[in-house]
Amino acid sequence: MADEIILINISGRDKPGLMAALMEILVDADANVLDMGQAVIHDELALGILVQVPELGTLTHDITAQCHKVGSALRITLVENDSYELISQEFGQSPLILTVLSQGRGGEALQAVSHLTQRYDLNIDTIRRLTKPQSKADAQSEASTRLCLEMRLSGNLQNSEVFQADLLLLADDIGFDFSVQRDTVFRRNRRLVAFDMDSTLITEEVMDELAKRHGVGDQVIAITEDAMAGRIDFKESFRRRAMLLKGMPATVLHEVAEAVVLNNGADKLIRALKHFGYRVALLSGGFQYVGEYLSNSLGIDYVYANELLVVDGVMTGEVVGDIVDAEGKATLLKDIAQREGIMLEQTIAVGDGANDLPMLSQAGLGVAFHAKSVVKESAQHAISNFGLDAILYLIGFSDLDIEQALGTPGQK
Repeated sequence: MADEIILINISGRDKPGLMAALMEILVDADANVLDMGQAVIHDELALGILVQVPELGTLTHDITAQCHKVGSALRITLVENDSYELISQEFGQSPLILTVLSQGRGGEALQAVSHLTQRYDLNIDTIRRLTKPQSKADAQSEASTRLCLEMRLSGNLQNSEVFQADLLLLADDIGFDFSVQRDTVFRRNRRLVAFDMDSTLITEEVMDELAKRHGVGDQVIAITEDAMAGRIDFKESFRRRAMLLKGMPATVLHEVAEAVVLNNGADKLIRALKHFGYRVALLSGGFQYVGEYLSNSLGIDYVYANELLVVDGVMTGEVVGDIVDAEGKATLLKDIAQREGIMLEQTIAVGDGANDLPMLSQAGLGVAFHAKSVVKESAQHAISNFGLDAILYLIGFSDLDIEQALGTPGQK
């Protein structure tokens, strides 16, 4: 007689010793455990065990008696061999990890996401909460809460780009952030994070700040906007803006560097990354001086940016060396990865402008941060409603992980 494959589903109040009793029954029945999954939410258990047994014998009776003893609900289902073979084949495929981050009550975002996954015939296999449960008082205040859930999806997704485009429409309409990644070994072993500087790591566009102090703010800002939106070549735009700074005292650059403000969550993100052993790079079309200033305070490992020629303490409007543009950032990311002995799939890149897109597309995880529409539509992942520290959720870290890294309770 052929072996039987059965699926055992148990739910109810979680009690110590239940697993031990079940395993004793399965061992006595000479059962082969093929798969197992369990979740406990507020002491309520959901347990599934897929086993292969030579014969059922008293197995069903013994498990039923044990569940009745502890007050658990039980369902035992016979699994056909053809069905199990299909499941075994799907197990070898890399599933999708969908991370959903919502401010306040997350019901509307989760409703939209679950309907979309259903439309694409994707099954939500597991859900893991990354944010801490809120207190009752916090839960009543939408402004003070955020909910981040990591969903493991299975199914045959024919067109991931269309799926992500539909997710982006929902996210923009409802106001949540998301990430869709293949659950590969590289996702779990990122080692390098590269940031754009202006409007990404810091709130300012340094060139614009310098221009305002030099009385050419409107002219420079107009060129900057065209460059970030992809309407003008970055190298040409940088030279034109740099020339407008001719005659500015170099001391102004130091004043601006001292005044820059980190974007929300930047300090927390970098401290956590450094704790977990990540290398951090700053790849900027801005100024080397400001990048090095930030590096000294944040512990950034690599800084590549642009340098203006200074003669007798005054900016000449000329640029020293090659200008770091879109392709330059992508090349630098590749070079640093090689230097660190890692693969590009193990890198993360974060930026907001059109000149960041080659870097974002080349990285294992490219994140558009509070980016222009053209960048959000082209990037793999986007954060538009939260601070930079939300990137830790996309990597898979939970609030508990972050608290342990920083040694202090996580910020909301």
